[in-house]
Amino acid sequence: MLNTRTTSARSARGDAALWTVLAAATGYGFWDAGSASLTLDLVLPLAVLAVAVPWSRRRPGAAVVLVNGLCVMGLADASTPGNAHVLSLAALSCLLGARVAEARRPLLVLAGCAAVDLATCAVLRAQPVWWFYALTVLPAALLLPWLAGRHWRGRRQLVREGWRLARGLEERQHLVAERARLTERAEIAADMHDSLGHALSLVALRAGALELSPDLTDRDRADLADLRGTIADAVEQVRETVAVLQDPPGRDTGAGLPVNDTVEDLLSRAAASGVPVRWERCGASPPLSCLVERGMYRVVQEALTNATKHAPDCSISVRITHEPDRTRVSVVNTVPSAGGPAHAGAGPASGVGRGLIGLQERVTVLGGSLRTGPGSGGFHVTAVLPHRATTAARTGTPAPGPVTAPGRPAGIHGAASPTGTARRPDPGMAPDPIRAGDPDTAPGEVLPESAERLASVRSDARRRSALAFVAPVVAAVFFVPSAVYLAWQLTTSVLPPSRYDELTPGVPRTELALLLPARAYPYPPDHARSAPRPPGARCEFYRSGRDLLDEVDLYRLCWSGGTLLTKDTVPAGRP
Repeated sequence: MLNTRTTSARSARGDAALWTVLAAATGYGFWDAGSASLTLDLVLPLAVLAVAVPWSRRRPGAAVVLVNGLCVMGLADASTPGNAHVLSLAALSCLLGARVAEARRPLLVLAGCAAVDLATCAVLRAQPVWWFYALTVLPAALLLPWLAGRHWRGRRQLVREGWRLARGLEERQHLVAERARLTERAEIAADMHDSLGHALSLVALRAGALELSPDLTDRDRADLADLRGTIADAVEQVRETVAVLQDPPGRDTGAGLPVNDTVEDLLSRAAASGVPVRWERCGASPPLSCLVERGMYRVVQEALTNATKHAPDCSISVRITHEPDRTRVSVVNTVPSAGGPAHAGAGPASGVGRGLIGLQERVTVLGGSLRTGPGSGGFHVTAVLPHRATTAARTGTPAPGPVTAPGRPAGIHGAASPTGTARRPDPGMAPDPIRAGDPDTAPGEVLPESAERLASVRSDARRRSALAFVAPVVAAVFFVPSAVYLAWQLTTSVLPPSRYDELTPGVPRTELALLLPARAYPYPPDHARSAPRPPGARCEFYRSGRDLLDEVDLYRLCWSGGTLLTKDTVPAGRP
């Protein structure tokens, strides 16, 4: 409410300042006219401006029409068509362009005002000076300020859209920071799942072993059973917490894996289930971090799952090689005896590629690399993991090597990076508006709404600017030649009073040729044409002064047979 009142007060002050300026121009015009009517030339225009200026905010077209009516009153004046109301007309026309976004209705208003001006000249049978004024000055006061107002509006809108885009970018930065914070929380939760969950599982296992001690009483065994149950509940709560904090579905990072299970346990269960699998471990087993152990477990599990799903008749070989600073996990399913194609670990386990993408991301986060593809003897899945997850790896550096499904090109389930590493667009990250709006944006790239809006506003501003410069040139092409021709006619038909006094009736035209101007005035008023003349005489009219915007007295010279019969003066005012 306070903001609305402040805006209303500011608008009222602006309207009062504009009315004061226009009233001052009107008062100066009244003072300069001298013999003007106080009511018609001062009080009435001030009252009209007092109504038109506030209207220019709600009904700017109606305000222009009102002030144009004051200019029409000038066209009805017998002394001169020019008055100070042209300044008011130009000011309100500029406000019309600045406050109305569309162009159709304002152009209709301006065209209607120009039509009224010309119709007034036609009805009043105005002199050529009035026509010249209605064809040049009034259209210029209507059109050019309107174009300037539209240009001003376009620039202001461009600035507003720029600030809006800047605010959007700032909000986007806050969202990115919040997303990074949530991602860090999810990583902490995953670490808690892999480390704390494993430790709790060991505690539960130790508590179970203590239950079998013969030195314990039944009360102690009951307490240990309760303790083991509490620890199991804590492990389950850790799993649920991690599941809530993990990324949305479609990004499998290994949540839900048995924290107390090992690769050997996984392979033993597979062999017990009838899967033709054999495995071996080479090298001394170094101390591995919980994250790396979980990564190894996930690689073997995903490869076994895909192999048993896509090639159940193939034998599977698992080899874990411990090197000084890294561990290599290799899973190979051999070619079937029938010689058919080997489908194996690279095939998507879930049918939509989530298992493979999640496995790739998990290995990459640990600082390792994952390669899949056909090789000698079958289809290979090879993961190289460091013994300790590196800090640089957690920044998401892509691991080298392609990850492809057999018989499918890279990127069928996700975009392929230049190194062949499968990657997916982050659904939580909006496209960069500045990059998307760049002229070098790749063809087919979808522009965000903010960039499209900014481009549209820029285009409108450029179009208004071009129109503001082109319209005066076009108007000059139409009006300047006629204005120059009319001015040439008026100035070359002037007979100075000193030469008029030297003209003597009864003298032949040949002797007076040096005193006469090059041509006669072609637009004498009707009352001058209808004035009585000598019988059989031909009369010509000449202007007595060079004033182009004011009506001057005319000299009438009547000739008969090449001899000057009479000369008289036709007053400028109508009888």
